[in-house]
Amino acid sequence: MMPINTVTKDGFVSLIRKLDRRYSIPSRNYFSQVAIPKMYDTCRKTVESELGQIEHYACTTDLWSSRTTEPYISLTVHFLDQDFELKTRCLQTAYFPGEHTGENIACGLREALTSWNLREEQLACITTDNGSNVVKATELNHWVRLQCFGHRLHLAIENAVKDDSRIARAAGLCKKLVGHFSHSWKQKMALKEAQQEHNLPEHSLITECPTRWGSRQKMMERILEQRQAISNVLSADRKTRHLVPSWQDLDVLESVNLALHPLQVFTDALSGESYVSVSYVKPVLHLLNTSVLLNTTEMKETARKEGTPSDNTEAQSMDPPSNKKAKRSLGSLLKTSPGPTTPTASSMQLEQALEAELNSYLLSPTIDSEADPLAWWKLHQVTYSKLSKLARRYLCIPATSSPSERLFRTCPKE
Repeated sequence: MMPINTVTKDGFVSLIRKLDRRYSIPSRNYFSQVAIPKMYDTCRKTVESELGQIEHYACTTDLWSSRTTEPYISLTVHFLDQDFELKTRCLQTAYFPGEHTGENIACGLREALTSWNLREEQLACITTDNGSNVVKATELNHWVRLQCFGHRLHLAIENAVKDDSRIARAAGLCKKLVGHFSHSWKQKMALKEAQQEHNLPEHSLITECPTRWGSRQKMMERILEQRQAISNVLSADRKTRHLVPSWQDLDVLESVNLALHPLQVFTDALSGESYVSVSYVKPVLHLLNTSVLLNTTEMKETARKEGTPSDNTEAQSMDPPSNKKAKRSLGSLLKTSPGPTTPTASSMQLEQALEAELNSYLLSPTIDSEADPLAWWKLHQVTYSKLSKLARRYLCIPATSSPSERLFRTCPKE
């Protein structure tokens, strides 16, 4: 994305003339006052038309600061249309000055929904990270909040490894390696030549970003992938030989990568926007507890040696999303829905119809884990007319706050 004044720069003007001398570039005022506002109006009308037809929706939000330290707030909305197609729309990426208190954020989010004619009672859930101000904002608005799976998992990992000096040393060495090759053009070229010599992928090294989930694991994984090329380049200069990872460092990196890679895969899978993710949270937690985490014995033993009960950390960090999801399950919603104080014939018939539909649904064959649940609901929405309404309401909820964060992927988080 380029600034509007690009159209006035000599280089751009020269390029357009070479492409077609007959074309006259409109002024920057035309783009800023006519073309872009017209595009915005057209896009907004389309989105408003879509939102006007939905019964329920979910949201994600996040606060960020630009590279020039300007504060912004993002808001995305997620919903299922009548054909059970999952839609995601960015409603705003707005300048948000002033103190980021829970009260101000709560007011800002309410105003954003109002500006799009979205009623708060239509909101099924909002997915956010664990920032205290954002949490308070959702509480003040009395909105149902889902804790971002990615952030919860990130916190669990950080708590499990924070007191391990070996992991801290290995991670610190990785950062030094990334910095060394990032700040020297000659070293970059030398690394590229070494990669070609060893038939390695010509990948750049990855730096860790404290606020980006899984960035440490990706940094370590890339160092392990390129260790031969890295050692070749560093060993050739006496001044850089001390940066060559020792076998102890490589052993720690291998162990950490082995433990964290499956968790990163799950997090990435749950961070999508084009498919249902919330219904996979509980099965993923079960799989992590019964399968994946059984293979991470080294990290657990390290945690115990350092006095950190990794099992408790896991329970504290990962149980809340599971409990939250359990409260919003379709079966529990039907069972806990309040009925009339004095049953009438019509209410009893309705209750029997709901019970029969629920029992029929519970007895239906389980679809393959890789099958699209929305395709199933589209096919069976007539058969399960009441349950399909609940499915349309809750299956649009994203398991992570990634949709809002992707809007600021290149900016440092506040």
